[in-house]
Amino acid sequence: EQGVTEILANVKANGDQALFEYTKKFDQADLNAGNIKVTDAEIEEAYALVDRKLVEIIRKSLANIRTYHEKQRQTSWFDSKPDGTILGQKVTALHRVGVYVPGGKAAYPSSVLMNIVPAKVAGVDEIIMVTPPGKDGKVTPVTLVAAHLAGASEVVKVGGAQAIAALAYGTESIPKVDKIVGPGNIFVALAKKTVYGHVSIDSVAGPSEILVLADETANPRYVAADLLSQAEHDELASAILVTTSRELAEQVSKEVDTFVASLSRKEIISKSLENYGYLLIADNMDEAIDVVNEIASEHLEIITKNPFDTMTRVKNAGAMFLGEYSSEPLGDYFAGPNHVLPTNGTAKFFSPLSVDDFIKKSSVISYSREALEEAHEDIIKFAKAEHLTAHANSIAVRFGKEVFDEN
Repeated sequence: EQGVTEILANVKANGDQALFEYTKKFDQADLNAGNIKVTDAEIEEAYALVDRKLVEIIRKSLANIRTYHEKQRQTSWFDSKPDGTILGQKVTALHRVGVYVPGGKAAYPSSVLMNIVPAKVAGVDEIIMVTPPGKDGKVTPVTLVAAHLAGASEVVKVGGAQAIAALAYGTESIPKVDKIVGPGNIFVALAKKTVYGHVSIDSVAGPSEILVLADETANPRYVAADLLSQAEHDELASAILVTTSRELAEQVSKEVDTFVASLSRKEIISKSLENYGYLLIADNMDEAIDVVNEIASEHLEIITKNPFDTMTRVKNAGAMFLGEYSSEPLGDYFAGPNHVLPTNGTAKFFSPLSVDDFIKKSSVISYSREALEEAHEDIIKFAKAEHLTAHANSIAVRFGKEVFDEN
């Protein structure tokens, strides 16, 4: 936290110069005012380097994500009455948002799409994407392609807490934004938490989670594979099976052992399962659902006789996947709903990233003289009850009264 605080203060005070120094220190890349932003030529080069079939898959995924989020759009509304009262709500998109995309060895074009598309659908004017460069000063090609297809206004080569500081405070190269979204490491998470209030943020995301709710009808091989799909993310990721069938739990345990032996990230998976892997057996489905609601997992798969009926009894989950052919990676990459989800039990009160995150609402109030006349005495009395005579006076003067006029 101390290191993050120092980085934030340095960038706030010294702008681009601090960014260049931190990028040299942490990413071993030489940046300056001339190359900190990705150029059109670099985007063209990225397209040439990415497999054409993968580009087409990204386009298909993008279309599904856009279609889903377009259904979330909200419009302004106004309600007028014969007495001259007009009440309403004006919906306005945020002007400028920042999207953080992790760099390094791993490239996550799916996260690029999930963070940019809802902002575009909401009508955000400017979307500034930041991502750390490699030692050669370039951005991972597939990340650039995804950013271009999704509609980023510009891509800036900077990462870490220093990128969050630049978005929050503004520098010579990076304009201050209204909101910052996107996942990152512990430094990024702490930086987002610190600048919250100065700008808005989406959330402070924790490690990935999956919970599978299953009965005796579930296929143990499918369940085991799905649990491991999240365990490979991180040694702190959690993978939990809640079932009413002891036989299924025992079979899943055997299948897990078989899969782990042959998967490429078996060391991470093994550590994850050791830390946060559980097979929980419930006496009945009511008890199982109580446990599911208490855990409030980021991802919830429901593999039961009637998953839609089971789903109606679940209150807390970031995303729900119903039936044995709706495995979690479907949501990560392709189906359309957002994969930026609440973690650490926050699904009890938070929602997935959506168009709502990129709009704000203003109340609208308009009264005619006749409408105010009917209500003015009540308002004056209410204001006096709170001993706020200037409030009362603001209403009273419109009807030729003094605030202390008891009539």
